[in-house]
Amino acid sequence: MITAQDFLGAGARAGFDFYTGVPCSFLTPLINGVLSDRDLRYVGAASEGEAVAIAAGAWLAGRTTVVMCQNSGLGNAVNPLTSLNAPFRIPTLFVTTWRGEPGLKDEPQHELMGVITHDLLRLIGAPPAAFPNTQGQLEDAFAAATRAMAETGLPAAWVMRKGDVKDSPLDQPPLIPSPPGRRDRFEQGGKRPTRAAALEAFLGGADPEAAVIATTGKCGRELFTLADREQHLYQVGSMGGASGMGLGLALNTTRPVVVLDGDGAALMKLGTFATIGAYRPANLTHILLDNGVHDSTGGQATVSAGVDFAAIALACGYRYAASCDSLRGFGAALEAAYTLEGPRLIHLRIAPGSMDKLGRPTVSPAEVAGRFKAFVTRPLPAPQS
Repeated sequence: MITAQDFLGAGARAGFDFYTGVPCSFLTPLINGVLSDRDLRYVGAASEGEAVAIAAGAWLAGRTTVVMCQNSGLGNAVNPLTSLNAPFRIPTLFVTTWRGEPGLKDEPQHELMGVITHDLLRLIGAPPAAFPNTQGQLEDAFAAATRAMAETGLPAAWVMRKGDVKDSPLDQPPLIPSPPGRRDRFEQGGKRPTRAAALEAFLGGADPEAAVIATTGKCGRELFTLADREQHLYQVGSMGGASGMGLGLALNTTRPVVVLDGDGAALMKLGTFATIGAYRPANLTHILLDNGVHDSTGGQATVSAGVDFAAIALACGYRYAASCDSLRGFGAALEAAYTLEGPRLIHLRIAPGSMDKLGRPTVSPAEVAGRFKAFVTRPLPAPQS
């Protein structure tokens, strides 16, 4: 058995400096420990998949990350671990608990996952190792995980048993609710713009030092077709994870960060709105291009027609939200957003459909992540006097 301070100290010496996850009773000592340590950062996620996306964004900003969760939530993490971390070669130390361990009495909902946890991790390319539960194991375990992640670019997984870490008290600063944010309405009710036109308008006024994450599907493909830039990350897979990635990135860089999201993706991980609102990165702009359909899969309708995303963002703690349905309104919303502290949401309703000659990124996801990380971690130019 080790203490949380033993673990966090060894992790810090190995370079691990960013933590995120979803609590489990087995993890209580570790999460309490990192929350109580003012030199470390822990972001509490709304779901395990969101935590993986947040950690990915933090890694892109130069952090070395740890994701912690219960194995009952491992299923929620499988999608981003396989369709985000794997193709982009984004490593993280993934610590999952072993609820339902065979031979130990536990709640019935943990029984099956307890049997398959190790096999599932192996199956998704994250071979599990036992959580280091003695001081003598810690340094070697962190070194081995670091080597494995450097060699493969993939997550390393540790499985934690009940009692591996001693109880630790919690000294967590309270999250203070945000004061009411500002809302603007720029709806005109006319013909809605295309996504390509909206992206062109965005690119025309984008800060050249901004890091841009485009959600999976045709949004990223259109952005690539219009302008391939080193500060663009074209998300593949991990639907709904762009906003979490943007949060992890924005909390760890002083650059402006822009997330280009879609209605289907936003609905899939709506809990991330609350996480963004709670941690309130002032440099984050969240642009939601809402065409009301799943465009990449044949145009099936989403439920976004009855959803007021701007109201949701404000209710979750965003500092600014605007709704618009024209390029003129979009321009006005962008102009207002760029003068205000974030997080900011712009909800633009657009027409279904995509560009006639729609390309796909010709740069591999791993290359995209590499050049994006190099851009983000490059020092910002000195301000002009």
